[in-house]
Amino acid sequence: MKIEQKELKWIYLIVLSLIWGSSFILMKKALLGLTPMQVGAFRIIITAFFLMAIGLKKIFKITKKQWYYLGLNAVLGTFFPVFLFAYGIDKIDSSIASILNSFTPLNTLIFGALFFGFGFSKRQAIGVFIGLAGTLMLILKGAELHPNQNYFYAILILIASVGYALNANILKKHLQEVDAVAIAVANFVLMIVPAFIVLWNTQFFETFQPSHVNLMALVYMTILSIFGTAFAKIMFNKLIQISTPIFSSSVTYLIPIVAITWGILDGEKISFLQFVYGLVILFGVYLVNKSK
Repeated sequence: MKIEQKELKWIYLIVLSLIWGSSFILMKKALLGLTPMQVGAFRIIITAFFLMAIGLKKIFKITKKQWYYLGLNAVLGTFFPVFLFAYGIDKIDSSIASILNSFTPLNTLIFGALFFGFGFSKRQAIGVFIGLAGTLMLILKGAELHPNQNYFYAILILIASVGYALNANILKKHLQEVDAVAIAVANFVLMIVPAFIVLWNTQFFETFQPSHVNLMALVYMTILSIFGTAFAKIMFNKLIQISTPIFSSSVTYLIPIVAITWGILDGEKISFLQFVYGLVILFGVYLVNKSK
């Protein structure tokens, strides 16, 4: 039986929340053997090789104008965020980082209205702010549970969320007609050389020792790159095309639920109230995406 777009977009949203929600713990584990710069560089390089292997020929149909927007998309939506997240998760719990990422839908709404001409309903605005309120309550409770963590690095996660918001709006406004796989492949083709330069300058090739921890870090990076970046990017690009930027970015409201679960399993502290705030976030997602 053929799945309609209305059902398909929810399937994509749930699968993406599971994949990206698991990405935070994978980054945390990779950082045990790699530096934040190395994690960011490897994430781009491994993803680039994988995507080129499955869809390089698709990029030859991209026009010159589309390449311009793909370049913006790559820089704002992937290149800088992967490094910002790596540095952020190196200093604060992975579950808290995932919660901070929930600012993305609010930024998507604001930047979409200011610079891309996208409108939004009163109900959507209320839903976004309810979700944001739940996120803020989660952050405050997280700060209470983790008073020794350096929350200055939380700013990096918030900056990355702005990049993701711009990315969602650029995709919808200027790259709607481009194949979802072609967008992902083109993004990483543009970033692979800069990522190699970054990795080279970390002295990785001179200093890396093949210990169990370091080798496992590379395994975690490979899993993160193939599933958390390559497949997820293709799926997100498709989700943008069959829905709206706000709906697509609302995946960041569901990600913390998955990430917090992984955090608990890894020994991170969580309270009952944080689960309640998670339900508040879900209600915000429902309002944002509720049919008229």
